[in-house]
Amino acid sequence: LAGMSADYLMRLEQARSPQPSTQLLAALARALRLTRDERDHLYLLAGHRPPAGPRAGDYVGPGLLYLLDRLVETPAQLMNDLGDVLAQNAMAEALFGCHCTIEEPDRNVVWRWFTDPFRRASYPEAEHDARSRAHVADLRAAVARRGTDPVASALVARLHEASEEFTRLWELHEVAVRRASRMRIQHPAIGPMEFDYEVLLSPAEDQRLLVFTPPPGSETFEALQLLRVVGPETAHRSHR
Repeated sequence: LAGMSADYLMRLEQARSPQPSTQLLAALARALRLTRDERDHLYLLAGHRPPAGPRAGDYVGPGLLYLLDRLVETPAQLMNDLGDVLAQNAMAEALFGCHCTIEEPDRNVVWRWFTDPFRRASYPEAEHDARSRAHVADLRAAVARRGTDPVASALVARLHEASEEFTRLWELHEVAVRRASRMRIQHPAIGPMEFDYEVLLSPAEDQRLLVFTPPPGSETFEALQLLRVVGPETAHRSHR
């Protein structure tokens, strides 16, 4: 459940484990389909203040999570407008690895792109520059919408410190909200795969649902069936 073992959950219920992190609590609240009030109560029981301000928008409603779970044959994941992975279905975990329960900033796709060489190695080198520019242009649009949001400002500051490439692209002032595209990826266990992906926006919460589908007649469809059988743990166990 939410990337946690049954033993850990039992120790958590019995107050025999260390205080859980806010990231773990957020993942648990999503897995249990808690309402906002129930989520806030969970945070208080664990000794944390409930999310407020910009971070309150990371709450994912049960309706969106139900929709995510219904997409059993295709990878799909929920993200906020800054690129933080909020929830994934089983197919997305098998394709990308489980990211919504890891600590910040590693669950942010922009941060991982500019700081994690393994992340880049999964994509064709000829497409790296275009993907870098797309990440930066999309993030700049989100930062502009959020105004003086300290969470957005902190992410941009960390990226400036970590990546000269990010700084160079940021200074181009390109702005573009990502909505649909084609993606090629080298999966560590399955091999090359190709997807068309659509981005469904939820403006009220600044969230987006990404749905990845194989092009008609492609070999990726068969590869997806194998990925579904293999599952997330087997698919990424030897490549972490």
